[in-house]
Amino acid sequence: MFDVYLNDRRDLLVVSNGSPIPLPGAAGRWRKKKKVASVSEDIKLAVQREGYYMRKLTDFKKR
Repeated sequence: MFDVYLNDRRDLLVVSNGSPIPLPGAAGRWRKKKKVASVSEDIKLAVQREGYYMRKLTDFKKR
């Protein structure tokens, strides 16, 4: 259902299965995770609405 990618700064990118990475110039620095059991409803809605979901680790640490 979803492809999940991480980059060297541990940022998270979620796209629909088989979709290309939507960020121009960022294709080389993302690594695909091997398996993903599930994603949250918020992430599912964001992918449906925008085509992708991205979260920076620094945003997560500030909370």
